[in-house]
Amino acid sequence: MYEQVQSSEQFQELKRRFRAWTFPMTAAFLAWYLLYVILSAWARDFMGITLFGNINVALIFGVLQFVSTFLIAWAYARHAGKKLDPLADQLRHEVEEKQQ
Repeated sequence: MYEQVQSSEQFQELKRRFRAWTFPMTAAFLAWYLLYVILSAWARDFMGITLFGNINVALIFGVLQFVSTFLIAWAYARHAGKKLDPLADQLRHEVEEKQQ
């Protein structure tokens, strides 16, 4: 039963939609994070530039790491709600109907 579902066109489309969003977003986030780490390690003068008060470039980049994490989570939830969940629900209903 599950092998049939896994080989179905709908399941393959679900996997394609998931991967088409998550792989590029994961790569982009990892590149952004590694940029922060590399700049922190090898561009200390740049990261130490004071922007205002006690706020420097490194602190802004660090806060933006948290902001980007929440934005990605929000964007994924939105993407899943529109593109993945309807197809996954349809597949689930089909499997449940076949099992009865």
